[in-house]
Amino acid sequence: MQRRTLLKLAALSTIGLPHAQAIAGSNPTSSTHNTEPTTMDNVIIIGGSFAGLAAALQLGRARRKVTVLDTGLPRNRFAGRSHGMLGHDHKPPLDILAEARQQLTRYPAIRLVNARADSISGTIDNFSVLTGDGESLGARRLILSYGVVDQMPDVPGYAESWGTSIIPCPYCDGFEVAGQHWGLVWSGPQSMNQVRLFRDWTDRLTVFADGHEISSDIRADLAGRNVPVVDGRITGVAPHGSHNATIKLDTGPNVAVDILFAHPRNKPSASLHESLGLATADTPLGVVLKVDERRETSMPGIYAAGDLTNPVLPSVTTASWQGAMAGIFAQQSMLR
Repeated sequence: MQRRTLLKLAALSTIGLPHAQAIAGSNPTSSTHNTEPTTMDNVIIIGGSFAGLAAALQLGRARRKVTVLDTGLPRNRFAGRSHGMLGHDHKPPLDILAEARQQLTRYPAIRLVNARADSISGTIDNFSVLTGDGESLGARRLILSYGVVDQMPDVPGYAESWGTSIIPCPYCDGFEVAGQHWGLVWSGPQSMNQVRLFRDWTDRLTVFADGHEISSDIRADLAGRNVPVVDGRITGVAPHGSHNATIKLDTGPNVAVDILFAHPRNKPSASLHESLGLATADTPLGVVLKVDERRETSMPGIYAAGDLTNPVLPSVTTASWQGAMAGIFAQQSMLR
């Protein structure tokens, strides 16, 4: 890579991604860069959170040349602590990622770049990735780990409470609020599984219908479990402290809970898979990429891992092992 490009990447890392993107967007010559790949890696990883870095670690230890492109916006950046990850339990997720990036510097084959991927072209053994700052990179394999973004409802206080007073995963945060009064925003028949699951943490649960129809047989089941149902739509969330919140409703009085569990729909944080025509699956929570047992997508040579492929139990632990497997299988696919 040319010295000028290296200096530019260093500057972008220093000034931060949002400002860097503004600079790149204002550069009238950014679209005139040479689109021929300037380097050829074994693997390019798009997304450098837990899945992407885990993949890079395996590839770096196999001495495979890898570039990780990341925008610095992990899904769990709103959470104060990350739980359930062996050796890192109760640490801030951004601290875990910073430590992981520091550890990867000991592997000379790994290059971490603060940039987004704008487009992908090519086929197996000859992929090309164009970054947001005009650099064209080549690779034999790709790993997509750019994750998803949660789509917050247009309810005052909801987005501000996400990750603190409103959380999605009992495995991630349930222990810290065990035995307290939990609320669950009903999102469909699949929410009944959450009701059964939550019993391992608390016997004080309130379901908020939030405009959803709940059948009479499910209501009878909930009543048998001493789980009250609050009808009406949620019109606001007022957080208190680290977890507590008051739920405002369009009918009836407000309801206070110690924690509110909710599962809004999410969507992939980038659309690269759409331009590639990769196979996807629509789930109750959003679209995910289809992968086989080797983490390979419907296009040979492209692998995927993390929340982008995991609709059921997204967590740092599952993202990490999926990323590690994607890295290992991508490496093994290049053996001769």
